[in-house]
Amino acid sequence: MPAYSGSTSQTQPHTQTVSVPPALAVPVIEAAFPRRLHPYWPKLQEKSRTWLREMRLMPPDKVERYADSLCYTDLVAGYYIGAPDELLTAIADLSSWFFAWDDRHDRDSVHGRTAQWRWLCRGLHGALNEPRPYLDHRDPLVAGFADCVLRLYAFLGPSWNARFARHFHPVIDAYDEEFRNRRTGTVPTVEAYVELRRLTFAHWAWIDLLEPTARRELPRPVRKHPAYRRAALATQDFSAWYNDLCSLPKELAGDELHNLGISLIHHEGMTLEQAVAEVHRRVTRCVTEFLAAEEEVHSFAAQLADGSAEGRNLADAVESCVFNMRNWFSSVYWFHHESGRYRVDSWDDRSIPPYVTEGTVAENKLVGEE
Repeated sequence: MPAYSGSTSQTQPHTQTVSVPPALAVPVIEAAFPRRLHPYWPKLQEKSRTWLREMRLMPPDKVERYADSLCYTDLVAGYYIGAPDELLTAIADLSSWFFAWDDRHDRDSVHGRTAQWRWLCRGLHGALNEPRPYLDHRDPLVAGFADCVLRLYAFLGPSWNARFARHFHPVIDAYDEEFRNRRTGTVPTVEAYVELRRLTFAHWAWIDLLEPTARRELPRPVRKHPAYRRAALATQDFSAWYNDLCSLPKELAGDELHNLGISLIHHEGMTLEQAVAEVHRRVTRCVTEFLAAEEEVHSFAAQLADGSAEGRNLADAVESCVFNMRNWFSSVYWFHHESGRYRVDSWDDRSIPPYVTEGTVAENKLVGEE
C-alpha cells in the first residue's frame, strides 16, 4: 500500500506537475507562495556532488545515483534568494551535511553505537567553536561540518559567528537527546517534542543565515522585534511540521520515535489518520500566522527607512530576510514532493533508505581519539 493515497510520482524538478496527496496538500502554498530559485542552482548541483564525494559523506556511486534526485540543493536554492554564490554554496553544503548527519544519527541509534555517537558529538561541538583544527578529522561528518562552518564564518564577522555557534550547540545536544530517547524507547510528549523539534530542525541557525544573504548583520532590536520573530518562527515551524507530516511513513517504517504525529498517537491516543489531520492543521496555522506577521514586518521596515542611508540599508536587509522567510514555504513544500528522500514506496526495504550506506562509518575505529 502507498504511504499516502495518491502518492507522489517522480517528476523533473521545478515543473510543479507532481501529484500531491490530499493529506499533504496545502492549497494556500500552491496559490499564494510562488516558487523561486536562485540562478546559481545548476552550478550548485555540480558543486554539491563534488563536495559530497570529497568529504566522503556518500560513496561516489551513490552520489552519482542519488544526489540530484534527493534535491538537497533545490531546497536551499529556494531559501536564500540573493545570496552571493559562495555563501549559497556553503549553505547548500551545510544542508547536505545536515541530512547526512540525520541519517548517521538514525543508524547509530538503531545499532547502538553509543561510544561512536558521543565521539561524533564531541567533534561537532569542537568544530563549531574552532573549525580549522577539525578539517582533517577522522570522521567525515566532523570534517565536513568544520569545512561548512569555516566558510560561513567568513561573511559577517565575530559577533554573528558567535551567535550562530550559540544557536547550533543546542542543536547537537538535541540530537543527542533524541539518541538517548531512541536507545530507551522514550517517545516525547507533544509539548516536549514541540520544543525539541525547534532545536533538531535548527530553527534559529537557518534564520541567522538570512543575514549574510542580505549582506549585513541585523541589530539585536531588529532581530528581537516581535513581528520579525513571529514571522521567523512561523516559517520554521511550518518547515518542521511539514517535514514530520511527509516523513511520517518513513519514520514509522524505521521505528523512529521523534515525529509530531508519533507523539500525538502515543500520548494523545490518536489514530494515524487523526494524527495526520492534526499535524496538517498545525502546518496550515503556521501559514496564517506568517501572513499576519509578514504585514507587520513590512510596516516595521518602512519605519526603519527614516530617510538616512543607514535606515534605507537596514530596511532593505529586513525586507530581504522576510522575503526569504516567505520563500521557505514554497521551497519546503515542493521539495518534499520531488525528493527521493521521502519516496518510501519505491524502496526495497522501507526501514532503510537506498542512499544510506551502513558501512560509511566502519573505518572510524578509533573511537575516543581526537
